Amino acid sequence: MQPKDLLSLASAFGSPLYVYDAEKIASQYARLTDAFSKTGSLRINYAVKALSNIAILKLFRKLGAGLDTVSIQEVQLGLHAGFEPNKIIYTPNGVSFEEIEEAAHLGVQINIDNLSVLEHFGARYPKVPVCIRINPHVMAGGNSNISVGHIDSKFGISIHQMPHILRIVENTGMHINGIHMHTGSDILDIEVFLYAAEILFDAAKHFATLDFLDFGSGFKVPYKKGDIQTDIEELGRKLSKRFNAFEKEYGRKLTLAFEPGKFLVSEAGYFLAKVNVVKQTTSTVFAGIDSGFNHLIRPMLYGSQHYIENISNTKGKERFYTVVGYICETDTFANNCRIHEISEGNILCFHNAGAYCFSMSSNYNSRFRPAEVLWYNGKGLLIRERETFDDLLKNQVDVALD
Repeated sequence: MQPKDLLSLASAFGSPLYVYDAEKIASQYARLTDAFSKTGSLRINYAVKALSNIAILKLFRKLGAGLDTVSIQEVQLGLHAGFEPNKIIYTPNGVSFEEIEEAAHLGVQINIDNLSVLEHFGARYPKVPVCIRINPHVMAGGNSNISVGHIDSKFGISIHQMPHILRIVENTGMHINGIHMHTGSDILDIEVFLYAAEILFDAAKHFATLDFLDFGSGFKVPYKKGDIQTDIEELGRKLSKRFNAFEKEYGRKLTLAFEPGKFLVSEAGYFLAKVNVVKQTTSTVFAGIDSGFNHLIRPMLYGSQHYIENISNTKGKERFYTVVGYICETDTFANNCRIHEISEGNILCFHNAGAYCFSMSSNYNSRFRPAEVLWYNGKGLLIRERETFDDLLKNQVDVALD
């Protein structure tokens, strides 16, 4: 998208504002499917938690994707968006057994990562196909909060507990149709990914009735010009070759599955915010915007560095600014960042705002959550209205305290 397009959307819909480029989402989806085109059967399950707007889910349905869900609410959103239950995989962690039962009754693919839950589910529903999430004990990911395959992770059943898994499967007679892993997010070294894949292949040999192997995701995307990223094409060549070889060894046709979220929507997203104040102190020039970590928490939570562009002044002289929000505590988006000269009223654009931005937003400081717009076929479509004061009061009960 061009700055003039984003400026027109900020003018039409106000700020702050989330904007998603449908063409970029489609191109990322095509890039991933092309990279693994040498496999006989490929399934891309979009990770709903990254960005769960119904319009985005419908776009992925149109592209041919399935869904990766981690809560019963995400399952329900997927069904509401028109996905067939067999196109949805449900991978919860630490939820009640009743929620897992509800998902099973809805007919979606169940993925279990806990021995006790596996045994309980197998005893109650031995005929319901189940995928097992393995923890390969591989440390991968760009931050401790998003590294989920290491030995101290709460996710998955340890690969060293395979004898326990096999005992449960034998005792319950349950049907295992898939094996799953997810090592973490922002994976750069594909050799680490391929190493973990070998662990998954070894685990798969213990089960004769598999339909698919799910390799999770976690591919790194660039956050600024020239930034490093996962080489999807190289990974596609190497993993496809190994997967096809394993399929022959296994003696049964298998589907290669992934569950990307950030890879598909991060670069398609833009967050637009207006500069309220430019404040010079003894050592710093602050650019204060009409937003805060209530709308974009990733820099504060993960230390992520989003490229910030002054789309109101793309040709001006560059100066150093510390970009901060309006929340009543420190919420710094960037320290001493080079940005084209900023004036009050300018619109700043935060790139890579498609994943885990709106979905992690809140009403902290009783601020409204922004609107969302989908840029589709050269037009801006409002896909979520900006919140109002009535939304803050919704579900609150005004009791008499006389």
